[in-house]
Parts: sequence; C-alpha cells; structure tokens
Amino acid sequence: MFRGWYILNPMENFNSSERIPPDLRKILTPERVLSFKAEAAGIQLLYATERVDKPILQELFKLAEQREVVRQMRSMQAGERVNVSENRPALHTAMRDLFEDHPRSPATQEAVTLAQKEIDKLRLFLSQPSSFTTLIQIGIGGSSLGPEAIYLGLEAYGIPGRKAYFLSNVDPDEATRVLNQVDLAKTLIVVVSKSGTTLETLTNEARIRDELRKAGLDPKNHIVAVTGKGSPMDNRTLYKESFYIWDYIGGRYSVTSMVGGVLLGFILGMDRFLEFLKGAYLMDQVALQEGPQQNLPLLGALLGIWNRNFLKCPTVAVIPYSQALARFPAHLQQLDMESNGKHVDKEGNQVTFETGPILWGEPGTNGQHSFFQLLHQGTSVVPVELIGFVESQYGKDLQVEGSYSQEKLLANLFAQAIAFAQGQKSSNPNQEFVGNRPSHILLARKLDPMTLGSLLAYYEHKVAFQGFLWNINSFDQEGVQLGKKLATEMVKTFSEIREGRQASYPLGEAFLSHII
Repeated sequence: MFRGWYILNPMENFNSSERIPPDLRKILTPERVLSFKAEAAGIQLLYATERVDKPILQELFKLAEQREVVRQMRSMQAGERVNVSENRPALHTAMRDLFEDHPRSPATQEAVTLAQKEIDKLRLFLSQPSSFTTLIQIGIGGSSLGPEAIYLGLEAYGIPGRKAYFLSNVDPDEATRVLNQVDLAKTLIVVVSKSGTTLETLTNEARIRDELRKAGLDPKNHIVAVTGKGSPMDNRTLYKESFYIWDYIGGRYSVTSMVGGVLLGFILGMDRFLEFLKGAYLMDQVALQEGPQQNLPLLGALLGIWNRNFLKCPTVAVIPYSQALARFPAHLQQLDMESNGKHVDKEGNQVTFETGPILWGEPGTNGQHSFFQLLHQGTSVVPVELIGFVESQYGKDLQVEGSYSQEKLLANLFAQAIAFAQGQKSSNPNQEFVGNRPSHILLARKLDPMTLGSLLAYYEHKVAFQGFLWNINSFDQEGVQLGKKLATEMVKTFSEIREGRQASYPLGEAFLSHII
C-alpha cells in the first residue's frame, strides 16, 4: 500500500548529483526543446521549459510504476468501483467508446449500450422539423461550465443562425439578462440536473416556465430534461423529451454525455458532435499506454506532481492562446479542484502531503497585459500551462507590419515560455527577471471538434492520474455539500421571518437580521 513516503521525502531516492532541480537558465537549448516533447491524439506536449531532467523524469516514472496508475486507469475505464466513497464506477469514458469494436468489460459494455441509445434518441430528436434557432441550457457546476466551455470553443463550427445561452447562477439578474436576449418562441430550453432536485436549476427553470406562459407558449413544447432515469424531472408530461445520465458520470466529467450532447448536437450537428466524442475516445486510449512518454495525460500529471509536491508550487495557471477557449480554464478549475481538493486518502486517513493545486487562468495575450507581471516578477512561483494552435479556426487573417495575427499569437506563446525559463539580467533591479520558472506547452494543429475532444480528455485523465498518485478519490465532491445544506436552512429562515414565524435556524436569523 502506498504510504506517501515518496512525496513526503521527495529527495530520498535521488543521488546527490540529482538532488537539486535543474536551472532552466542554464540548460534551455535548441537541442533540449527538440528532445523534451511527446505527442499523441493530435496534441504535442512541449516540456523543455519544465524544471526536470532525464534522471528526475525516470524517478517520476518509477513513482507512476509503484502506484500502478495505468492499471488503475484500466480499472476505471473497465467500470470498477473507483469512486470508493460512493461505491460506484466513474465511467465517463464509456460515453465516447462508440468508434471501434473491441473487448469490453460487462460494466463498460452496458454503459456503452446505454450511451449509444441516447445518441440515437438525440439524432432522432434533432432530425424532427422545428423553428428553434436558440438554446438556453439551465444547469450549474458541471451541467454548465464544461458545456459552455466546449460550446464557445467550437462555436466557429456551428450551424449558421444557431446560438446558445447558459443560465446557471440563481441570481435573478442573470435570468433577466439571458431572457432579454432571446425570442422564446424560437428557443429550446435544456434543463440539466442528474438528481432532478438541484435548487438553483429548479428555481431558474420555474422562472423560464413562467416567462413562457406569459408569452402565450406551452412550456412542454420548449423544454427538454437531461436527468437521471426515474428522477422527478423524468416526466414526459412536463418535458418535450428526457435524455438520461447515470450515477457513474460525475458532473465535471459529463460534457461527453447528454449533459453536453443535446447542446452540442443542436449547435454543431450530430456529425461534428461525434467528431468531438471521437477525439475524446482517442485520448482515452492514449491514457491506457504503459510508458509515460507515450501516455500524454500521465506525463502531464507527473509534471504537475513535480511542481506541486517537489517544487512546492501551490497554484497553476492555464493560459489558452485562443479566445475560443476563454471559458476552458473555468471548466478545468472545477475539474481539477473539485476532483483533487481532498485532505483524506481513499482509506479516510489524513494525507501528509499537498494534493490538488489552485487552478486558474485566462486567455493569452490578454493575460500578458494583466497578471503576467506577477508570473514573471512576483514572489510566488506559478507553473504555467500554455495551450496553442498552429492555425486559426476561421482562416481569416491580415498581415500587419510584416506578420499575421496568428503568427503574433504564437510568437507570444513561445516567447512567454522562454521568458519564464530564461528570465533577464539587468543592472536595473526593476527590470530584472529571475527566470527559472516552470511552464509547458500543449500545441495542436487547429482547434476543431476532434482536437478539443482530445484536449478535454487529456485534462480529465491528467486529473485522474494525479488522484491515483495521491491515493485520493477524484470522483466525489463532499466539499460542496455543507454550504448547500446550510443554504437550504437559510432559505427556510427567509420564509419563516417573512411569515412572522419563529426561525428554526437561530444562527441564520442572526445573519439575516442585518438585511431584513
């Protein structure tokens, strides 16, 4: 059983010559850039600008071997109960295992059959004539962040004239903002809640139903449900159609299920939605490879372990050099922090080492004119993951002052990686860049449906691998429950005070006394 010694004593297994992480200012050469790379499923991982060398990588590979993380990944994709606290599988990969006939475990085969049934149902639903040109997705957390990130990422490939909006926050102003932008007569509403009981989602759904009735429209003709089979929302008298998700699909891992499928099928069409799923499937297969140099998500996970546990960096910034990925860091924030923000291991023991980092990010080059000051010259070292694409999505560009915009975008991406690593000496302390700050680049040819599917699955598996390495459960989220429970008590207290009754939650009443 893994006891955490490797992370508790990170230098214990290193020879004296390997004890100190390399200084990027001294070792970054063209030869290193060309050799420190890996590629799979259309994505290159360029990591010459990480503070690792070959001996360190070998030790990290030994750690992965010791923890048997590839075996654990195989178990996950085979439908074993890797979500130990909730005693169920994490079978999000089965939602896209639709493209090859190969041996599967009974659990996976059953999940694939159910997924294919929902795909066929969606294809039939979308083939029916309708006047819908707009879609509103109502959901929160994984029911909104991932779908919105992917929608924006692939908006360039959408069916002309179609647009989507997202309503997640229970803030009434957000609902008003969305409603002010749409013609409800031409709008399909997708309500997403696995349990069918999510308070914010049900509140926003009630608001939309009210607005539909006021507009003289029958809500049943406009609203579809994405929910668990048999949930309160699985009701064809209230919904135009119900699409199913299952307990073994965690919300933050659900984009490739019907949580994202109804939206993406409507916006992109089924063929491009299936391309997106195929990209994810291809990376799923990569995650089963034994060697970390061939297993892109595992290599990325190990680099993250090095930065978090060995270099003691508490945060990581994800910077996509593509405006289409503006919301992708927000999705990754939930994916990573909800999965690996854990303080106990799978046996319920307090961990004695750091687990998931704080993840954040914004698109480049915007971020360069915002928070990059701290990344380059601040007192905290922040590892950076840069995402870039050789070609633009639309293929429209203009040469200005000798270069195209896409060339300027990529020039900035590569320049930042070099600047983080090499820094700059100066006689003026204010212009001194310390350098030796780790980063790596994920580079692909073009941000298209298949590539984004691969990129999404890369991060899903990177997060899972890190959970395996830390021996924590990446598939539950108890940390969100306490606040939700107390919020329910506060909502009840609002009603009690308004109706002149004694509050059943005195602490809540004390806080509310400041506003009521």
